[in-house]
Amino acid sequence: MPELDAAKEEISYLKLWLGIMVATGISLIAWLLTNFRSAYWLFVGGGLAAMVLIALGCIWAHLRIRWKIEDVRRL
Repeated sequence: MPELDAAKEEISYLKLWLGIMVATGISLIAWLLTNFRSAYWLFVGGGLAAMVLIALGCIWAHLRIRWKIEDVRRL
């Protein structure tokens, strides 16, 4: 049973980070759409790079959550 509880806690922790990344990504997209014409080009480029990294992080977290759910089903 401790393995099941640990897996559930890890899923909860991953869901927390997924939520943080989604909120950060939405905020970054909003900033980019609002300021892309007036902001310094380096900030816009950094924002775009950060947006790509956040999207990859969201995909990674989502996949980890799915894998953990499959592990919980097997327990």
